[in-house]
Amino acid sequence: MAVTRNISATYRNPGQVLRGLLAMGQREDRALAYLMAGCVIVFVAQMPKLARQAHLEGQELNMLLGASLMAWVFIAPLLLYCLAALSHLVAKLFRGRGSHYGARLALFWALLASSPLMLLNGLVAGFIGPGLELQIVGLVWFVIFGWFWIGGLVAAEGTPR
Repeated sequence: MAVTRNISATYRNPGQVLRGLLAMGQREDRALAYLMAGCVIVFVAQMPKLARQAHLEGQELNMLLGASLMAWVFIAPLLLYCLAALSHLVAKLFRGRGSHYGARLALFWALLASSPLMLLNGLVAGFIGPGLELQIVGLVWFVIFGWFWIGGLVAAEGTPR
């Protein structure tokens, strides 16, 4: 199934989509591609906010973009790998039977699948700025991301290695 179809299907049933992704076999390159695509989309989503910040505060836009690129494309993937390992260890405490790969895939897929809302968050931050609207969109993204991640993690940890 195409990635865009999987993303839209995730909004209906995240656990089922993740079980389908796990059924395709353990492919670390696929998990890394999901992670990097999600991080690049988050970087792109930051651009309107950074352009607004640079304009209003008189800062150099290239410096802000460079820092955001470094954070989201180079540092965030390392932190997300650690977070996925930690989530797998916590799941083990609750008798999870999955693998580290399943925990990684659940987190990385949740980031990628919730990225359309992150793009909306970036647009609101860039065009409207700080305020209630931005907080609402950010909360909606956070809840959806959490739902995708937890639903995927439950599906991954319920699947034996």
